[in-house]
Amino acid sequence: MKIAGLETIQIEEFSNLVWVRIHTDEGLIGLGETFRNPKAVVAYLHETCGPYLIGKDPMNRAALSEALRHTVGNHFQGFPTRSVEIRGNSAVDIALWDLWGQMLGQPISNLLGGTIHETIRLYNTCANSGYNSKVREGYNSQIYSRDDPAPRDISRNEDLLMQVFEPARLARELLDEGITAMKIWPFDVHALRNRGQRISPAELRDALWPLEQIRAEVGDAMEIMIEYHGLWQLPAAIEIARAVEDFGIFWHEDPVGLEHLDDLAAFHDATSTRLAGSESHGTLLWYREMFGRGAIDVANFDMAWIGGLTEGQRIAHMALAHDRTIAPHDCTGPVTLLANLQLMAAMPNTLMAETVRSHLDGFYRAVMTAVPQVENGHIRPLTGPGLGAALNPEVFGRGDLLRIVTGKAAG
Repeated sequence: MKIAGLETIQIEEFSNLVWVRIHTDEGLIGLGETFRNPKAVVAYLHETCGPYLIGKDPMNRAALSEALRHTVGNHFQGFPTRSVEIRGNSAVDIALWDLWGQMLGQPISNLLGGTIHETIRLYNTCANSGYNSKVREGYNSQIYSRDDPAPRDISRNEDLLMQVFEPARLARELLDEGITAMKIWPFDVHALRNRGQRISPAELRDALWPLEQIRAEVGDAMEIMIEYHGLWQLPAAIEIARAVEDFGIFWHEDPVGLEHLDDLAAFHDATSTRLAGSESHGTLLWYREMFGRGAIDVANFDMAWIGGLTEGQRIAHMALAHDRTIAPHDCTGPVTLLANLQLMAAMPNTLMAETVRSHLDGFYRAVMTAVPQVENGHIRPLTGPGLGAALNPEVFGRGDLLRIVTGKAAG
């Protein structure tokens, strides 16, 4: 069997996402994914990855991924992540794992040693239906403030609005669904206003309000994570951490710029709460430094940004060696979630799976042949070969579909 072609799939409605399909001369297709800067990633995939991969044996998965990482696609030193090259390489690596599993007739979790966790506890990242899936001009995300007029009616799953305007309702809805952990980011709006340098007493009270509402509604039945997106300088971050201690926060995530390694260690020393990091900088070399400093408790790397499942497996093993847990990032696309669950199913140090209920209930179902089952706050990895699912055939009839092929594609 040989690789015959590399195909990229984009859908205008979900324009931030790039799906990669690796085709073989025997008709098998492996699926991968990455997101952000899609035009540049697609150009790299077809300019560099496709020409290299065509004609190669897909069973040599590790060798192919290593070549793209070091000699063909991107020779780098240090901690780079989220570059165009690494994003493209990540999607290719996930697709090669999917293809490998299909060739052997096994889910990826079996290729990693077999299932330890048949179900995995999940937490809900309180985003909304369009979060991260669309390219936006300028600031590539969405943010709301209670200084803005409150919407008249916030529909179910519009959790980004609810975490700002109706946090008690949000916590109650999640708890009623069996979900007992949630992640919010009430401090971001103030970080962006103040360049992360300071937070005033009034701003601090404003950001604490959602925490007060959640605890008043559901008490200690809900575990709360706080995401900071790396926006704060160390003194302000420590001030915030101390202010939220009474609310029993489960973890602080990326509180300061992730390139400031000593600051992360200092933040960790200043709080008794877990520190999670990092979806944005979480390569193997970065974790080597952070675990060595005793600065990170939960590894929440994004496999679509750091080199794929191959790098994710290495990080999971390094975390295990340091007696730390993993909770890979997915607030992005369905393939990343499937890859996360395959890895977590096979790792003894799995903590929780990140999910977004608006994505699971929404566009994940629209674009995939299957999505994982969720019940009582737990999610079940798929058990089919490879990732266990493929792109929905209906995707290929959409009017907003863009397909580009290097080599030959089947179907």
